Amino acid sequence: MAVISMAEYADQKTAQAEADALSEITLEMLEKYDVAGPRYTSYPTADRFVDAFGVEDYQQALEKRRVGGMALPLSIYVHVPFCESLCFYCACNKIITKRHERGAEYLEYLRREIDLHVAHLGTGQTISQLHLGGGSPTFFNDEELSQLMDMIKRNFVMAPNGEYSIEIDPRTVDAKRLAHLASLGFNRLSFGVQDFDHEVQKAVHRIQPAEQVFDLVGTARRLGFDSVNVDLIYGLPKQNPASFARTLQQVATLRPERIALYAYAHLPQRFKPQRKIHAEDLPVAADKIEMLSIAISTFLSAGYVYVGMDHFALPTDSLAIAKRQGRLHRNFQGYSTQPDCDLIALGVSSIGRVGSTYSQNAKTLDEYYDHINQGKLPVVRGLALTSDDLVRRAVIMALMCQGELQFEAVELAYMINFKQYFANELTSLKALEKEGLVVVDDTSIQVTNQGWFFVRGVAMHFDRYLQTDQNRAKFSKII
Repeated sequence: MAVISMAEYADQKTAQAEADALSEITLEMLEKYDVAGPRYTSYPTADRFVDAFGVEDYQQALEKRRVGGMALPLSIYVHVPFCESLCFYCACNKIITKRHERGAEYLEYLRREIDLHVAHLGTGQTISQLHLGGGSPTFFNDEELSQLMDMIKRNFVMAPNGEYSIEIDPRTVDAKRLAHLASLGFNRLSFGVQDFDHEVQKAVHRIQPAEQVFDLVGTARRLGFDSVNVDLIYGLPKQNPASFARTLQQVATLRPERIALYAYAHLPQRFKPQRKIHAEDLPVAADKIEMLSIAISTFLSAGYVYVGMDHFALPTDSLAIAKRQGRLHRNFQGYSTQPDCDLIALGVSSIGRVGSTYSQNAKTLDEYYDHINQGKLPVVRGLALTSDDLVRRAVIMALMCQGELQFEAVELAYMINFKQYFANELTSLKALEKEGLVVVDDTSIQVTNQGWFFVRGVAMHFDRYLQTDQNRAKFSKII
């Protein structure tokens, strides 16, 4: 008879409760609450950043961190914008080019941007989290990736137990490249899969056989990487519940430590590449909802923990452990195990956070290069959070990460009377309470297992900036 730990038993009970909750969600509820809303990788959201926040404001935030005494470790994000080919669904800031010499030029500007940061931060600050995203970070060749990591290691101290990850386009790597990434200190890989179905891959202009991904993941495991993540998207052209179910079974067999399952948001008016997708090829709303339902059921049955919103993890993965222990956090890359630390963002269009400020770099290469050529950090907009922003951020992140909120904790931290401060919000939650999505009492708000599937909608009740439907139209649907 197999023996399981108490933690595994708790995860199994939670998975069953989540499966039961999913079965109770009606189509009417999905249609009612599947509204446009933010993903809350930050609060306030990036659309609230202002041009009035500039380089001097950001420099002041860096200086405050430097003189602030004992500081938590940093997180660093590096944006590499280049891709060799265009994926039609993509909404990222990217540059399509086969001219790899552009990578060498960009690397030099990253070096200069790091130097500008160190001038304000000082050398030797510890980092516990590093993420290379894009675009395709593997657009850099092995030597360029080595140079980038050398720059980081010369100026920062990489914590021994940190999370150091890189996004992988499976079409751009082989076993030798993965071995090189391991030698540089990367311990986590994220593979962009989206869908294994050939017709879907053709429709989005991204052909990559499943066998290729399976081989690479097998190699990653032999090389000792701590964790492999697979990105999937539902709602893509040519998808249907049956075809997507096949992809889900393949992913369950692949058994990555983490799975990110995103809903495709078709916004061709905002993202030019999506205009190449024929709207008539997109699955209807009912099929899209069924694909989500099948995905959740498949992964829960395969033993994954539903971390929240669009993340799944094996019970032994640090993300699932963080959720179980109430240590889950959220940053611009999504759910994270790392403490609520400052994030230094490097590269074109990158978004960072230092203290009570957010900042974003220039969105075009020309503007990014121009700032650095002038000896200036490339920050072009951002936000200094108000006291109201800070208290609402604490509330929203508690709901998004822990699924519960104790009024007293907020009252002590921000010196407010919670019920008075959020009287309107508590009144508006009554509709969700009637639907069984939240439980509100005299001391707390608890998101139910059923409500966890709509957690963005719960958090939106505390977003002061969401006043009109016009404001919401810029966001994707929450399901």
